[in-house]
Amino acid sequence: QVQLVESGGGLVQAGGSLRLSCIVSGRTLSSVVMGWFRQAPGKERDFVAVISKNGGKTDYTDSVKGRFSISRDHAKNTLYLQMNSLKPEDTAVYYCAGRSGNLLQTTPSNYDYWGQGTQVTVSS
Repeated sequence: QVQLVESGGGLVQAGGSLRLSCIVSGRTLSSVVMGWFRQAPGKERDFVAVISKNGGKTDYTDSVKGRFSISRDHAKNTLYLQMNSLKPEDTAVYYCAGRSGNLLQTTPSNYDYWGQGTQVTVSS
């Protein structure tokens, strides 16, 4: 059974930084494409970032390019999202997700595994 557990969320002032972590169990991290998504109240779950199985390719939604960085540590079976220069509009519940295929998908329905989410709140 594959489990994803996020941590690292919290309350931060605009301009601050947070690093989210997602520990994967039940599956070797190198065997799954991993992504981060976020969902604000009353809105759909949106793509944030994705990373290939070997970490060689990444993609980001335009609004976070240059501010967020996705990475993976296979030794720790952990996915990360470093978030810098945070803005109030980044406030949301952040989810990590994994898929078995090789394509770097940006649509939530294409992912097989999901974490429970971690709240990120950015105050102005």
